[in-house]
Amino acid sequence: MTLTRRATLLGGAASALGAGVAIHGSASAALPTVPAVFISPHQDDELLSLGAAIMEHVALGRDVRVLLIGRGNKSSVRTSTTAVVRDLGCWAPGLPLVGRVAVGRGAATTEHVVLVWDINKTVVAAGVSVEVASWSEEFAALIDRIASRFARYEPLRHAASLIFGLLSGVERKNCWTLAEHRGHSSPDALQHLLSRAKWDAEEVRDDLRGYVVDNLGDPNAVLVVDETGDLKKGTATVGVQRQYTGTAGRIENAQVAVYLTYAAPAGHAFIDRALYLPAGWAGDPQRRAGAKIPPEVTFATKPALAGQMITRAVRGGAPARWVAGDEVYGADPELRRTLRALRLGYVMQIAANRRVPVHAGPTRVEVLARSIPPRAWQIRSAGPGSKGQRWYSWAWIDLRPEDPDETGHHWLLIRRNDTTGELAYHRCYSPHPETLAALVAVAGQRWRIEESFQAAKTLVGLDQHQVRTWISWHRWTVLAMLAHAFLTVTTASERVRNPAPPGLIRLSVNEFRRLFVGLLLTTTTTPAKLLAWSRWRRQHQARARTSHYQRREHQ
Repeated sequence: MTLTRRATLLGGAASALGAGVAIHGSASAALPTVPAVFISPHQDDELLSLGAAIMEHVALGRDVRVLLIGRGNKSSVRTSTTAVVRDLGCWAPGLPLVGRVAVGRGAATTEHVVLVWDINKTVVAAGVSVEVASWSEEFAALIDRIASRFARYEPLRHAASLIFGLLSGVERKNCWTLAEHRGHSSPDALQHLLSRAKWDAEEVRDDLRGYVVDNLGDPNAVLVVDETGDLKKGTATVGVQRQYTGTAGRIENAQVAVYLTYAAPAGHAFIDRALYLPAGWAGDPQRRAGAKIPPEVTFATKPALAGQMITRAVRGGAPARWVAGDEVYGADPELRRTLRALRLGYVMQIAANRRVPVHAGPTRVEVLARSIPPRAWQIRSAGPGSKGQRWYSWAWIDLRPEDPDETGHHWLLIRRNDTTGELAYHRCYSPHPETLAALVAVAGQRWRIEESFQAAKTLVGLDQHQVRTWISWHRWTVLAMLAHAFLTVTTASERVRNPAPPGLIRLSVNEFRRLFVGLLLTTTTTPAKLLAWSRWRRQHQARARTSHYQRREHQ
């Protein structure tokens, strides 16, 4: 393991690497029957310089002991040491105090506290076979991937800290709660990162796409597009107005965005997003100025935003063969034309009243469904669900091309729920001949984006942002998508390294996140820190209440 300056971001320790003292400085110097003991004169920077040698011994299966020598009372040493242990790539809860040691300084002798930590016990404590050290390495590699997008080190450090906070078990994630969790004295640094710091969220988005493709890429992958709404109060937050959102299933005061998920056999993760700006917002100069919307941003429909993201992904090198979407996207002829120009197949839902071109002329799809003979229906699974295989009856009908001079193959795919009799209709296209089984498999992949929404909102706070402006929204969402992609990619890697033994299901993203939080993100705090944050919140809330009352008095 190589500890770069950015690797120290994992626990928020200082960036400079000191010169520690190692009894066994390299793996070749350690005897298999003798523990490798590392001693650091300080509990912060100097220990980091020993990290590579420590991990080398661990990789060889040696018994590794780390002695951390610090001054002051037990609690302060314990607090500062935990951050360093996280930087080394592992975490053992409850560092044991085993004694004190006298350290000579010339003629003087000072008593120091000694903490002993056995790095091998971390994996045992997990109760399953996992490679904890590799998780920190993979996170450091992710931060290294985006490092060039930040002109200064401080914003990069704060970005890594925010991503770590998003991965944590904090119940409600915003700049206040994440700053407290990461040990900051106030949320100012994270708020500055989201609003005023110099970095380009769209360049980081490109790095996100590259990260997902490098780890999950597959030539038969499916690009799945869908929108989600976040319920909001007030009207000042960018894009918020009363509009329909599937999150609530009705018209609500909400902010709506379109997301693109990359779905492959190894896993699925977001690779892009676009905030939907309603026409009322796009044409209001005052609201645009208040939300700091760039002048080049104009009104675009949700299918148009989807087309832009899919085009960007394909031109950015994302290997994919199909696109899947619901009725909002399947009904748009321009989006379908864009996909055909990109040589992408698609399986997208359409409403029952839509007309499609058949040899007898444009016909409503519900009419075509009634003409299908019973023998034409085939029972196939749309893929595994939470309660087993999702079995439906399927039928398909050849369609005529939409454009006279185009090549390729068009179908209407119909799904029937044999329990309820409910029908669903899909408009399909492929540049090449396809089987019914292939179209059914793509139709089943559309639910991957629903799983991505649920995981990203539940695990990394995708929808928990409290930001108002255009730039802050794009920065928060791209960092949240990075956190979600890290969980997906590392889970996929762990499944390959440690396949599930008989009697266990394979490792899920949710279960990996629990292990990651328990083994790497456990933090310690002190009464002084808790009271300081309580005072900060109450003081800020008092100012807000006073300002609110004064504003009401002058209305």
